[in-house]
Amino acid sequence: MLKLTAYVSGKVQMAGYRSKIATIARVFGLKGYVMNLPDSRVKIVAEGHEADLERFLEAVRIKNTLIDVEEIKADFSEANGSYEEFFKIAGEGETDARLDQAAEYLKELISAVREGFKDNGSKLDSMSSSLKDISGKQDDLKKS
Repeated sequence: MLKLTAYVSGKVQMAGYRSKIATIARVFGLKGYVMNLPDSRVKIVAEGHEADLERFLEAVRIKNTLIDVEEIKADFSEANGSYEEFFKIAGEGETDARLDQAAEYLKELISAVREGFKDNGSKLDSMSSSLKDISGKQDDLKKS
């Protein structure tokens, strides 16, 4: 059994990264924790079999809309078996900050949806006009 200590940098805080890490770690049967650091990195400590830790390390190199892992500095050492499960450590006041950020995301989403519907409305009006023109031409063809 080995212990992985990794420091992850990039867009990894306030993005759901730690929750993803905890889920992935549990899938691999690892024990340990994940936490945010004040310097905007995330620290991961995980214990398990070497092959599982190697696969885990590759799986946590996430790049998507919210998460962008730029670098992982990893070190392996002997496991001491001090963890019974894998958990996410949340800092004091973190829930309040998350709710504030979620409210901002919700405002952006509402705005984007409203703008999208405005655009759809003008497209539907244009389609309706085109269909009326086509219908009129069909009537003309039937008369001839």
